Amino acid sequence: MKELVEAIAKSLVDHPEEVQVKSVDGSQVTVLELRVHPEDLGKVIGRQGRTAKAVRTLLGAAGMKLKKRYTLEILED
Repeated sequence: MKELVEAIAKSLVDHPEEVQVKSVDGSQVTVLELRVHPEDLGKVIGRQGRTAKAVRTLLGAAGMKLKKRYTLEILED
């Protein structure tokens, strides 16, 4: 899953070398923390959060296949 989010984010941003995805495992949910260059934050979130919502939907669908729950947090520095 981490690689999926990383690949999607790298294809969206202008600074792909600064994309970082960290996985934090919990008892119920695995949280994927995404960090990007400050200039690319808007590209990852999208207009009215549409891009972020689409990535979260993909995570949910892929997680169903693996019988795990994933959430995406987009962090800014």
